[in-house]
Amino acid sequence: MNTEAAPFETHVVFNQPPPFPECNLWRDDRVLREAVAREGGGAFATALDDYGALAGGELYRLGFDANRNRPLLRTHDAQGQRIDAVDFHPAWHRLMDAAKAHGVAGLSWRQPQPGAHVARAALSFLHHQAEAGSSCPLTMTHAAVPVLRREPALAEWAAKAAAPHYDPRDLPIAQKPGITVGMGMTEKQGGSDVRSNRTCATPLAGEGEYSLVGHKWFLSAPMSDGWLVLAQAPGGLSCLLMPRRLPDGARNGFRLMRLKDKLGDWANASSEVEFCGAWARRIGAEGRGVATIIEMVMLTRLDCMLGAAAEMRMALAQALHHARHRRAFGRRLVEQPLMANVLADLALESEASTALALRVARAVEAAARDPAEAAFARVATALGKFWVCRRAAGFVNEAQECLGGAGYIEESMLPRLYRQAPLNSIWEGSGNVQCLDVLRALSREPQSRQALLRELEQARGREAAYDAALDALPPLLDGATVAEAAARRVAASLALLLQAATLLRAGSPVAGLFVAARLASPPPPAYGMLEASVAFADILERAVPAA
Repeated sequence: MNTEAAPFETHVVFNQPPPFPECNLWRDDRVLREAVAREGGGAFATALDDYGALAGGELYRLGFDANRNRPLLRTHDAQGQRIDAVDFHPAWHRLMDAAKAHGVAGLSWRQPQPGAHVARAALSFLHHQAEAGSSCPLTMTHAAVPVLRREPALAEWAAKAAAPHYDPRDLPIAQKPGITVGMGMTEKQGGSDVRSNRTCATPLAGEGEYSLVGHKWFLSAPMSDGWLVLAQAPGGLSCLLMPRRLPDGARNGFRLMRLKDKLGDWANASSEVEFCGAWARRIGAEGRGVATIIEMVMLTRLDCMLGAAAEMRMALAQALHHARHRRAFGRRLVEQPLMANVLADLALESEASTALALRVARAVEAAARDPAEAAFARVATALGKFWVCRRAAGFVNEAQECLGGAGYIEESMLPRLYRQAPLNSIWEGSGNVQCLDVLRALSREPQSRQALLRELEQARGREAAYDAALDALPPLLDGATVAEAAARRVAASLALLLQAATLLRAGSPVAGLFVAARLASPPPPAYGMLEASVAFADILERAVPAA
């Protein structure tokens, strides 16, 4: 190789990895393909293949533009009229249009055949790798549909939320082929304690109609056509739909106060809002707001888990691409034993996270017809949301380190992933909320406890270390009281066992290695501590095939 510089040139560029290539995120992901087939979504393989190519090509490129050009709030127009509009870069609109058209927000409702929820989860997983911020309105739109369907008067809202059409125009929904739906639960004095909300819902003359007055510390996706909100009605905390535009076209009575200046999630908008006599329609009974909206929360928590797993997957792909092309000390980085150890350990974590997320997606899909799967989904969603989301930030940081200083530079995707990674662990209930939810399920809901134990027991007999770890659990699963302060330790142990059980039952070739690496006592404090005898190259080829 000629490394001599031309006269007056200071350097020659060499030993630099090529740009991350366009790829088909579905075809390159053997673990995802196996999980979708195993959990019942195989009939949608063609649709997933199509979206994998789109997400790994055009949408991946657009993600950079959408994040460089953040949304802007315009409270008034040039004539001084209040408009409360959020302006987005064209890249954002194309991302949303592609996602809606391909079913990221509606496949499971439009094609309610077996496996549709699993396939929709995989679509979300693929999309999130290209651009994570747009997953917020897509997730909430998808999750709002079953709540909207509870109220016959909102049938048009439910149908258009599930429709494969994106229409960002500020119009009444009767004039739009498709809509998006956001959420407004959090108030500054309560956070996750939504029962402390102070927003007031005053009944109007129309049946189920209310006037809202109050303040929301977070109104997610303020560009949406409507929002599901929680407010205090005379009968207690209630769930209501608040539209942006009234049926006659008039603006509803709300004011966007500011867009939140966030650590990450730059392409997406989050806001603070005041309700100034905003019209809303109640969904469900007064005082049953949490019970009404909980189905939406279950679905959004699943998507938090999927998003964290998707971020791991993309971070691993970026790190492995770099290591396969960069040379140091006479060898490619991927051939350096310690680097190979780190990458293989990341691949283990990524596979376990993907497998668990898709298993939970199957349980969520089956919940309506199978009480045992519903009971399992109840506890597994909280476990997975806590653990997978908790692991994502450290995972992405380790992947950054594989690139060295280049992983800290914005021209790489890894800084964006690193900013994004903490969000899923905070959004829809932080880690403590999830862990306490696990304790409640174990102590108060025998069916959930039994479903979890049954899932874990079905993996018995395949690995002695797994069986030994499982044998230590029965006291926890017999309804014994567990101190709240121990909730994280309990949830982490159960989540690791559940990941191991999922891999063992799937017959994954890395299942035994995962058991040895994650169920050891004490567990390794960092990635890259697998036994030196492990066939690192085989694990990496399974994770991301070499180009």
